Amino acid sequence: MALAVEREFIGAGCNRIVNNVSWGRSGLVAFGAQNAVAIFCPQSAQILTTLPGHKAVVNCTQWLPSRKDAFKVQHAEVHYLLSGSSDGVLIVWEMDLKKREWRSILQVSEIHKKGVTCLSGLIISQTMAMFASASSDGLVVIWELVLPYATLRDCKISCLESLSVGSKPMVALSLADLPGESGHVILAMGGLDQKIHIYLGDWKGNFVRACELKGHTDWIRSLDFSLPVCLDSENESILLASSSQDRSIRIWKMAMCLSSSNSQVPYKKDERIDLTSYIEGPLFLAGSISYQVSLESLLVGHEDWVYSVEWEPPFINGSKAHQPMGILSASMDKTMMIWRPEKNTGIWVNVVTVGELSHSALGFYGGHWAPDGESILAHGYGGSFHLWRNTGMDCENWQSQKVPSGHFASVSDIAWARNGEYLLSVSHDQTTRVFASWNSEGDKTSWHEIARPQVHGHDINCVAIIQGTGNHRFVSGADEKVARVFEAPLSFLKTLKHAVQKSICFEDINEDVQILGANMSALGLSQKPIYVHANTDTPGRLQSDASDSLETVPDAVPTVFTEPPIEEQLLWHTLWPESHKLYGHGNELFSLCCDHEGKLVASSCKAQSATVAEIWLWQVGSWKPVGRLQSHNLTVTQLEFSHDDAFLLSVSRDRHFSIFSIGKSRETGHHLIAKREAHKRIIWACAWNPFGHEFATGSRDKTVKIWAVDGSSSVKQLSILPLFHDSVTALAWVGREHSINSGILAVGLDDGLIELWSVSGGRTAAGRDSEPSAFSAVLSIRFDPVLCHVSTVLRLAWRERCTGDSSAMELASCGADQSVRVFKVCDR
Repeated sequence: MALAVEREFIGAGCNRIVNNVSWGRSGLVAFGAQNAVAIFCPQSAQILTTLPGHKAVVNCTQWLPSRKDAFKVQHAEVHYLLSGSSDGVLIVWEMDLKKREWRSILQVSEIHKKGVTCLSGLIISQTMAMFASASSDGLVVIWELVLPYATLRDCKISCLESLSVGSKPMVALSLADLPGESGHVILAMGGLDQKIHIYLGDWKGNFVRACELKGHTDWIRSLDFSLPVCLDSENESILLASSSQDRSIRIWKMAMCLSSSNSQVPYKKDERIDLTSYIEGPLFLAGSISYQVSLESLLVGHEDWVYSVEWEPPFINGSKAHQPMGILSASMDKTMMIWRPEKNTGIWVNVVTVGELSHSALGFYGGHWAPDGESILAHGYGGSFHLWRNTGMDCENWQSQKVPSGHFASVSDIAWARNGEYLLSVSHDQTTRVFASWNSEGDKTSWHEIARPQVHGHDINCVAIIQGTGNHRFVSGADEKVARVFEAPLSFLKTLKHAVQKSICFEDINEDVQILGANMSALGLSQKPIYVHANTDTPGRLQSDASDSLETVPDAVPTVFTEPPIEEQLLWHTLWPESHKLYGHGNELFSLCCDHEGKLVASSCKAQSATVAEIWLWQVGSWKPVGRLQSHNLTVTQLEFSHDDAFLLSVSRDRHFSIFSIGKSRETGHHLIAKREAHKRIIWACAWNPFGHEFATGSRDKTVKIWAVDGSSSVKQLSILPLFHDSVTALAWVGREHSINSGILAVGLDDGLIELWSVSGGRTAAGRDSEPSAFSAVLSIRFDPVLCHVSTVLRLAWRERCTGDSSAMELASCGADQSVRVFKVCDR
């Protein structure tokens, strides 16, 4: 059976690294998401793709052409993206703007021995570019890039020069054309020695040190050259903005002073003594032109490290570009500021501040302008994006916009809601998130994060959604000995109804739900309910309490959202109240599952002995332990109930699987009926056939085996799939046709790839007394690596719909690459 797969959704957070994000002239934003380079479209607030290629964490990205030099290649149909990772590898990507197709065209790994920390590029012509890369190994390397054109299909890269900067590496670079004579290039670099180093060169390299700029009293974190500008009827100047951990921003002016025959013309000092008078700095020579450096302005306004500074994108008029006088800065004080000079005095002042009431970010790692200068984007400590757009007509009015979101650490488990309305994910970033397809006007649907039910103080390892009837509930287990039960508040139920509208069968909201939302406790472990009729003055207090401190936990304001919420709303105002704690395990929780009737929850924890490795059974509702099942000697890695809830399957690090009979009453009890050493290595995953008592196990030994419970007390092996190329880490089985017991088995691997196998035959649940047919398993499709994860697939889950439509299925996956993905699977 041939199947076709297409990407429906990617949710991923941004790596928490300075220089990780780049907004290109194409309008797309590139960022590092663990080992992948992710591309998102700000207009749709969707991640379009992730580019596999790096073997280590992506530290920095840079578009070519950048917003500043795009006027040189205005009609280019192909743009390029540079990315650098923590193992010193540089990759050049090519993007066809019309086809939206990507390909990796170059990879360089020989020069840098440690992580690449910063990139800065410069387009020279349609066929040539140069860029600089800085690394923790103390090298700054200048590269020449010959771009593909009519007769040259491939891209060529060559190292022009390698500059050694000593034991204190550079973490900020900016490369620009010098005004005046064509062909001269200026490079600014800054880092741990608190100085800005200026180098002069040309298009073939030949860089020499020109001068040092001193003034900052802490690490230099960001540098950015403007395009050439004319100030006060002078000759052309170029401005350099620098930001530092000393909380200040400096603007340096490099003004042309014409000289003849390489002889220096005495520089005439401005005799004015006022607030705009500058401090004279060094003088340097490039060709026949000398340049006077001066401190144009010192900007003080941020209260914490200023991680990025960026000039406003130029206005393009024909073949010329004009530099607006505007600077965007982003700081760890949770704010971004736009600075502009006053018209009368010329003094640089802060004209716009955004983000100051954002409790959701512990600070911003970088800020970026949109190509048109009408939007600004920040990426924060929590792996989150924050986007503001200027919606004002006569005056500036910056309003928050939707952005993609996701986890910023390994996503350990996922589960679909019982009717498939939403996808719940948990992660080592200590959050639980709800993703759903939001139906907007015009029958347009797009996936968004609609709630963050749990924000915890421990890494969360596992989750199980309670099946059956009643309100939406889930149980999560983290790196603690307690499992926690959460129940959906009224605000979430109403938001969910807005999201799904009529596309999915949706149970009527239980009007008896008296809990509106939840508040975060001071220690971040328990979430307390907010009741519908509670008398609170929270909204007023929130507006008056603008000065937030580390000790303050803002009160939640549970809200019914009629459009997808933004980051600030997600983190505090979409929490679910915690209803119960389940005590019993001796170590950190590792696996959870719920039966299909919603009556039992099974849990396991990390273990190195048989006593600790026992499986606990909890009764839903009373939440009392009703069973303790012993069989394994090491950690139980996954638990799953059969679809008729007759059996519980467990797999373990001890290479065994166990089958337990689950009694329907206290008298019949729960007992072990089969245990077998099934694989030669750790068993990571298991999955039941929805139509019967066949199940699959997947292991580090790169095999998947199919088994069947024969009668009520024995297990036999039906089949073994061909050896996979990597460890099997996740399995999920969905039924297709009951009469022939056919289905699709999804297999996730340690390298991030996913395969779908068509399986059929064996003994069916309906015909156990009949002769079983031969079991068959055939590979249906191997996912394109561009669609897949770039690290270990940790869980797979098929979406169950109540519409009965089996023509198009949806498969969700999560992985160590901090992403959640949803795929649409249909017959080809």
